[in-house]
Amino acid sequence: MEFFELVQKRYSVRAYEARPVEEEKLRKILEAANLAPTAANRQPFRIVVIQTKGREKELMRIYSRDWFVQAPFVLCMCAVRSEGWIRRDGKNYAEIDATIAMDHLILAAAALGLGTCWVAAFDPDAAREVLALSEDLEPVAMTPLGYPADSWKPKNRKSLSDLVRYLK
Repeated sequence: MEFFELVQKRYSVRAYEARPVEEEKLRKILEAANLAPTAANRQPFRIVVIQTKGREKELMRIYSRDWFVQAPFVLCMCAVRSEGWIRRDGKNYAEIDATIAMDHLILAAAALGLGTCWVAAFDPDAAREVLALSEDLEPVAMTPLGYPADSWKPKNRKSLSDLVRYLK
């Protein structure tokens, strides 16, 4: 799929088939995250890959939507603040870098015919407990990963004139 078609057709999947995700596809998706640009190339993120089968009830503590646990995997993108590049004014880029890696991950999934849904409205305390995250890992975003059981619909987006300002 050509890049601009990919970004147009990628959507937030909220229904998944039970079909397994091939290991090779999972590896390619994780590699895409690994290749994401990060400030000073620090890569201050970790990805937790969770098989959903048999863990549905505890994963529902993190985010209580049925579709969240339909896919074979849930991925949790975590920032490692201690590894983040820090701008002169003190701004730590770890969370920004983690979100860039997450974006690469979801685009790679779409390119391979898989679905994702960026989830930020999860319970971070439950995520820490259920996923046994160490203190230095900050859960930033989560997504199911699997084959879509629904289909793409056109997106309503703001116009570029609402989003872009040109300085001359």
